[in-house]
Amino acid sequence: MKPTFKLHSPETKTDYHIYIEAPAAGLAPGPWPVMLFMDGDDQFSFAVAAYRELREAGRVPPLLLVGVGYGASYAKAANKRGRDYTSAAHSDEPTSGGAAAFMKFLTATLWPDLARRYPVHAEVRGIGGHSLGSLLVLHALWQEPLFFTRYLASAPSIWWADRHILGEGVRRHDRSAALPARLFLSVGAEDSASMTGDLTLLEQQLAARPFTGLELTVRRFPGRNHFNVLPEAFRAGLVDLFGARGT
Repeated sequence: MKPTFKLHSPETKTDYHIYIEAPAAGLAPGPWPVMLFMDGDDQFSFAVAAYRELREAGRVPPLLLVGVGYGASYAKAANKRGRDYTSAAHSDEPTSGGAAAFMKFLTATLWPDLARRYPVHAEVRGIGGHSLGSLLVLHALWQEPLFFTRYLASAPSIWWADRHILGEGVRRHDRSAALPARLFLSVGAEDSASMTGDLTLLEQQLAARPFTGLELTVRRFPGRNHFNVLPEAFRAGLVDLFGARGT
């Protein structure tokens, strides 16, 4: 897919490629709930395919889907996912640990720009991703105050920096156990033992330290691994977060 527009971030000093799937304004005048997807260059097409299928079946309302990318695929020099999606430094990625600045870009630069361009819903804000992108989703979930209300985390890279993200969750709970949000967690059942096991650790942590107001769904997709789970994860996640329960 080609980006709809480019947007410079003063927070990260990076030009982002923004991909848009918007409802037909004449059929759905808005306001539209918004769902941001990380890794827009490589994964947004899966989100769009899932959304179009669900819309045709009447299973989700009109949504504004937004893919955030770099104009460069995984492992390319211009792709900064290792910097932007990580809140802690790791020796595997010298530039890692830049999630705070990237979150400021999403909330203080990208969101106002979207609101100027489209009739966005002011209170129904979603963020989703897969793998390292889902690590960023969990980091966003632990923020105060919450900016997003819907979170889709497919096969999150909880292992990063000795499971630093689990500690973030503990510290968030210690500060406040109120967390009014919806979280859809998933993994392919045939993913690595590390990925499936770490998801279980997060489940156990959320059960031991429950958050008031957090609506949690966890899915394990049979026969799916880290690389082919995206269609199911995005489809099921969109239904869970925006489906018949209402927005």
